[in-house]
Amino acid sequence: MTKIILRKNEDRRIRKGHLWIFSNEIGKIEGDASNGDLVNVFDSRGAFLVSGFYNANSLIAVRAISDSIDTDLSRLFLKRLTSSLELRKSAYPERNSFRMVFSESDYLPGLIIDKYNDTYVLQIYSAGIEKNIGLITGILRREFSAKNIFSKNEEYFRKLENLPAEDSIYLGEINDEIITDGKVEYTINFKTGHKTGFYFDQCDNREFIERFCKGKSVLDAFCNCGGFGLHASIAGASEITFVDSSAEEIKNAAGNFKLNGCSCRAEYIQKDVFDYLEGLGERQFDLISIDPPAFAKNKKGLPKAIKGYERLNRLAMIHIKDDGILFTSSCSFHLTETTFFEMLNDAALKAEKKIQLLHFNNASIDHPSIPSMPETVYLKFAALRVVSK
Repeated sequence: MTKIILRKNEDRRIRKGHLWIFSNEIGKIEGDASNGDLVNVFDSRGAFLVSGFYNANSLIAVRAISDSIDTDLSRLFLKRLTSSLELRKSAYPERNSFRMVFSESDYLPGLIIDKYNDTYVLQIYSAGIEKNIGLITGILRREFSAKNIFSKNEEYFRKLENLPAEDSIYLGEINDEIITDGKVEYTINFKTGHKTGFYFDQCDNREFIERFCKGKSVLDAFCNCGGFGLHASIAGASEITFVDSSAEEIKNAAGNFKLNGCSCRAEYIQKDVFDYLEGLGERQFDLISIDPPAFAKNKKGLPKAIKGYERLNRLAMIHIKDDGILFTSSCSFHLTETTFFEMLNDAALKAEKKIQLLHFNNASIDHPSIPSMPETVYLKFAALRVVSK
């Protein structure tokens, strides 16, 4: 097997549990390795560190996958997939749909698997996973009784690995699914839905808001398929306003509202959320949920993103009744938790409001993180009580 030998002192981060080796950390390569091949990594003194998938065309030159110098991928994939599924079943015994594999966080670098009943939707962002995808789909078919397996990749992340921007059907076909997050049902249209079809990362946070919703007016902004608003409705909210720029998502939210037999007053508005909030006039809500897409896909775009988040949260705070609650999120990895709270404080000052932090969370349990890899934490969710000065 090809040997990757690191420069002096470049082993420190890997020894602490980080799983990425960058191209500028490599001192020399002994042997020939094609993209996606399994290689062994050694420190500058010749001590073995990890084995991982190599990619000469990526800034992340090696994605570590094993502490063993002799890695049996078939056995390793089965062990990791089984372990990942068992964690989700333990955390959500009432559910059959969740994020089953969260890439590096489940020690399967560059692989995301979202499970929708017996349908498995993949995202592949590693040349090594791409090269061995037959092993993974075979395990899903034989060991987990998969009926449908297909990919829904994001072109941006595929390009970072120099992988073709394409999707594949590995088994079965692409059909709609009806899933439950334990309390609410959703119709999933894989052909039109974002990401793999559903945002599992907010499931725990959607359930959290229920304790505040009884008898309240709620705005679900960037509503997507309606998750926050639907949980507010089943918790006894008096009225829900769903807002999204996508006509398809507004249609999905209305369909899911009907699917769940929700009975409170509901309003569906297809409009840019910034434009909607700026045009509200004097109208206010008891509770507002804002769950925008990532405003910063890279570090370069962070300053502009912070301004966008601040403006959005300021507008939301203006339209919350005194002592009302703002549920606000950011899924931009490059926006740190410290900067997130600084932004919220600045938004409150500009809105002439005081805020109290009631709750903070990251992604749901099916999105674990690795303490030694800050890259595995991206979602920030805060519940703020908004008080007039």
